[in-house]
Amino acid sequence: MPNTESAKKEVRVAERRQLRNKSVRSLCKTSITKAERLISSGELETAKKAAIAAISSLDKAAGKGVIHPNNAARRKSRLMKKLNEVQVSSSGKGSTLQAK
Repeated sequence: MPNTESAKKEVRVAERRQLRNKSVRSLCKTSITKAERLISSGELETAKKAAIAAISSLDKAAGKGVIHPNNAARRKSRLMKKLNEVQVSSSGKGSTLQAK
């Protein structure tokens, strides 16, 4: 339990931040999951659009400080790696989509 007034206030502020950040994190996870499902199903054009949306949501979350920038970069890299592997296997040649 917080003892000082400033500690009590910090608890209140942390709760507000937690509520605000939760929706941003949830959006990131949802967009990544959606993109991964489309990649695994083989719908490449739709998967590309979903991957771009997921990357955008990760960039926004990193910009707002909700997630660490390295965390966003790692997730984007993993998502693009999955997409590029499917593209190479489906086309036979190295046509890849580059992230920002």
